[in-house]
Parts: sequence; C-alpha cells; structure tokens
Amino acid sequence: MSGSAQLRETNFLLILVFAARDVDRYQSSKTGDSQEGNPLLKYLTMKIKATGPITVAEYMREVLTNPLKGYYMHQNMLGEHGDFVTSPEISQIFGELIGIWCINEWISGGKSKSLNLVEFGPGRGSLMDDILRVFSQFQNLLNTCDISIHLVEVSPKLSEIQALNLTGKSTMAKHEDKPSYKTGITKTGLPINWYYNIEDVPSGYTFYIAHEFFDALPIHKLQKIQDKWKEILVDVDPENPQKLRFVLGSGCSLIARTFVQPDENRNHVEVCPEAAVIIQKLVSQLKIYGGAALIADYGHSGDKEDTFRGFRSHQLHNVLLDPGTADLTADVDFNFLKNMTANKVSFLGPITQHEFLRNMGIDFRLKVLMENAKDAATQQHLIASYDVLMNPNKMGKRFHFFSLFPHSRLEQASKLKYPIAGFTKLEMS
Repeated sequence: MSGSAQLRETNFLLILVFAARDVDRYQSSKTGDSQEGNPLLKYLTMKIKATGPITVAEYMREVLTNPLKGYYMHQNMLGEHGDFVTSPEISQIFGELIGIWCINEWISGGKSKSLNLVEFGPGRGSLMDDILRVFSQFQNLLNTCDISIHLVEVSPKLSEIQALNLTGKSTMAKHEDKPSYKTGITKTGLPINWYYNIEDVPSGYTFYIAHEFFDALPIHKLQKIQDKWKEILVDVDPENPQKLRFVLGSGCSLIARTFVQPDENRNHVEVCPEAAVIIQKLVSQLKIYGGAALIADYGHSGDKEDTFRGFRSHQLHNVLLDPGTADLTADVDFNFLKNMTANKVSFLGPITQHEFLRNMGIDFRLKVLMENAKDAATQQHLIASYDVLMNPNKMGKRFHFFSLFPHSRLEQASKLKYPIAGFTKLEMS
C-alpha cells in the first residue's frame, strides 16, 4: 500500500473512533379508519367527475402533498406509533455513519473550501441532526470549509419539526423574495435554509443526501395489453360513488412512449418522471461543480412489476381507501435511475444497507458504543437497533444504497487507491 493510501485509511479510522449515546426518537400521530366525511376523497371525486380519470401520479401527488389535506402536509407520521419508521429514527449510528461518509468523501475530494450539504425529504431532521453532530466533533478538520445546510421539504408541519430539532426554534425567518422559504442557524452554528423545489437549491460543490425520498415520488403505472402499453388510471367506482377504482386508459400514453424501453419484457411497469428530472439535475450539478450524491431507498433493478402500496400504522393499507390518511409508496427502479444518468457520471451500487453499513464500520462503531454504555438497558437498545438496521430479514437487505460521483473521483480512487466510502470493504486490522 502506498504512503498516501495508508494516510487515507488512517484518516478514515480516526474519524470512526468517537463516542456518543444512542437515543430513542419516537413521536407519532394516528388517523381514523372511516372514509365518511373525508374531504380529500370528496375533492378527488369531484375532480374526476369534472375532468375524467386521473393518472396514478396525479393521485399520489394529491394524496401526499395536497396543500389542504395531503398526508405529508399537516402531520408527523414517523415513529413507533405513527405509520412508518426510518433508519435514522431507529438508531443514531445510522446518521453518524452518513456523517462519516460525508467527511471521508470531502477529504478524498480534495477538501473543498466550501460545501453545500443538501438533504431531500429530511423527515423530522434526525438524519441531518446526527450528521451535524459528527461534523461538530471534527471542527478542527472542517474549519477551513464554509459549510451550509439546505433542506428540500414541501411539508409545513415537517419543516417546523426539522427547525425545532436542528435549530431549537420551530419558527424561522421567512423570505418572500428569495428561493428559500425560511432560514436559520443550526445548533452547531451553520446556516440552514428550506426550499420547496430542488431547482432553488444553490449550486456549488455539494453532497446530496436522499433517504427514503425517491419511493414517495409520484409514479405512472403502465400495463401491456396485446403488445401495446396503456396507462392505469384512477376513476370513481360507478357502483359506489364514495369509492375509487383503477381503470385502463384508452390509448398508449406519452409516458410509455417516452420512458419504456423497446426491449422491456415486463407486462407491468412503474415509471417516475420526477425521479428522472431530479437525477438529471444532480448529474448536471456534479459534472460542473463536483461533490457526490448518496441515495438510500428500497427498490429493484428493473425486474419488479406492481409495487405500489400504502402504509398506515405500520400495516399495509389499500392505496385507494381513505386518501390522505396513509403513506403511499413504490419501490425505486434503480436501473431506471441509472439509465437517466446517461453515463455522464459514475453510478455506484446499488448495494444492500447491510453491506454499506458494514463497509462503513458499523460493527466497530457498535463496539465503541457498547464499551461506553453506562447500563445494560442502553446496551440492549444498541443491540436491538443494530439488529433492525442489519438483519437481512428486517432492513438489512430491504434497503439499498447507491451513489453518484464525477468520473474523476473514480479515476482518483483507481490511481491512488482511495476507496469510495461505503462501497469498498474497509480493512480494520
């Protein structure tokens, strides 16, 4: 191993060796089971009757982000007693390792003098909070870098929770004439801004983080009928005007002509144009300004068909029932996203969460925390959280990581033997 490679590995190991208590982060809210009086259902029914059946993408967009009654807009759905729980809510080790990933890649990328840290769909802000805590423990290393935080969040309710967790204040300064709709200073002293649209995030050397973000983007569902693609739509059930149903469109949709490959051998595909636009935006930014994107989600490599589903109280929920009271999601097609890069950047992965976190040193980190734990209850919680994250039957193989880098980063990795953090096994001996 060369001297530079040894120094690089030493830096990585030093970053890994720090201690902090693991914490629970569970908050929740529940919704009722009855459709009677559901205002969003009434709105959708009226809309469909007026204009005709709508696409699944439009249905998802209304159900999740309708300004008045959208699922994400006015409730805190995360946690043990909510509708779903995410890895950052289970254990702070997850966010700590993402923070290590950022610092590691900042070093490997040449220690840029400025860094935009951008997160898409930050939930309650738990992941970013853990990342920033790691950053604060390496101020001497990062003090030459001008770091700013940028969150893309459409939910007023979630942005309030994020602001409280990250700045200590639930209300922030608002801007009518600037791209960000509010701004503040994090508890660690860094500027932070919130945006409704990815397009509004400032350009520059950037690390983009997206954890369970792409699975919530609206999808179009397409069905092959006698070798022709037809789009699946949402309509009012004529036998029960208070219910919705799926129907087939009459002709080949523009979405099918644009996104379905000629050699597609599945009979049912789910296409997400918004994901394509976002990936292409990231590709453009990374090519010009440098940085990286780290994306974690559940998904497949272009082989699954119908994955559209709803979740309420951690249970599967009929996607057309009681709209606005349950999360809607679909597995991410990693192969589709890779095709959207058009080989303009390097695409690493996808690899399982189990593999990524192990490559990042989660076992070593757990050992440090266990040694610093003050009681048996804390140790038991650490072990239980680790099991949820890593167990192949839980989150370990359900979630996958992939990353986007400028081609130059991989060329550097090849020449200098600087591994890409998380995607290369770290030798701890």
